[in-house]
Amino acid sequence: MENLEETKMRSTVNPMVNNGSSKPTGAFVGASWFALLLGMVSFCIGLWNADMLLNEKGYYFTILLFGLFSVISLQKAVRDRTEGIPVTDIYYGISWFATIAAMVLLVIGLVNADLLLSEKGFYGMSFVLSLFAAVAVQKNVRDLAVLGARG
Repeated sequence: MENLEETKMRSTVNPMVNNGSSKPTGAFVGASWFALLLGMVSFCIGLWNADMLLNEKGYYFTILLFGLFSVISLQKAVRDRTEGIPVTDIYYGISWFATIAAMVLLVIGLVNADLLLSEKGFYGMSFVLSLFAAVAVQKNVRDLAVLGARG
């Protein structure tokens, strides 16, 4: 039976080690980037062609940027904690708060917007696609950087 110190040493994750996962495939990296660009460009084209005031367009565009930044920050904080890299509780909490706030602000904006239901659905789906793809792209970028540092 191994002692507690040996167990801790084996459970401590080295951030420069890929934790047994393999290099992301080119297809997954490409699909992630494609999904991110598709979501962002679709959202922006929808805004460009929307019949709304410029300040409303600015609100939705800012929510998109805020959401993208917040999910990337959250993904990094979660992964850092998982890999044993110190992340302060305040940063971790702010990352969660910002991500939830971006989603809530979009929902509040869309619920109160004078848009067709299909337009509201379009903005919601392209927003969610963008956020999900941003997390996948950030994961791929980090995995490739870690593998590059090792190799």
